Amino acid sequence: MPHINLLPWREEEQRQQQQQFFSILTLLALLSFLLVFLVSQIYQAKIDGQMAKNQYLTNEIKVLDSKIAEIRTLEEKKKDLIQRMTLIDQLQKSRNVGTQVLDEIAKIVPSGIYLTKLEKQGNELLIEGKSESNNHLANMIREIQSSSLFADAELESIINSNESSKLLSDFKMNLRIKGLLNELAETGGGR
Repeated sequence: MPHINLLPWREEEQRQQQQQFFSILTLLALLSFLLVFLVSQIYQAKIDGQMAKNQYLTNEIKVLDSKIAEIRTLEEKKKDLIQRMTLIDQLQKSRNVGTQVLDEIAKIVPSGIYLTKLEKQGNELLIEGKSESNNHLANMIREIQSSSLFADAELESIINSNESSKLLSDFKMNLRIKGLLNELAETGGGR
């Protein structure tokens, strides 16, 4: 007799296939999620590593910036000290200039010229006095031009006043002291 299966075997087979399909689908979803999670963890680890490197570099840059600022302040201090040392050296060299100026004036002032005022401002010298003749003044200017201490003699005025003796005329003269005082004026020695 033929064997007839009256049980719903097709439905059972279909249910088993569906169950297998959902199992495979769940397994694939889990594997996909695991794969995405692993890839994201790998990239997150790379990002974290790069962030750590960036933070390290930022910290090192801050350290170097502070060292650079310290170097700049030290360079400014060094520059200031060198300027002070130069000024002190120039002052040491020029401490006898007053004596040298008076000695040189005694050499260049010929007889017939009488000084009434001698005023020094920086490296400029203002001379006022009386002269017996203009030739004496011309000789004095020639002496100033050949002097190693003075330069740029400029006769400001010659006045022959009626009140004083007609033999003497008043004069004003400006000249520059060259040499050490010049260097002092250029480097800001008058601070």
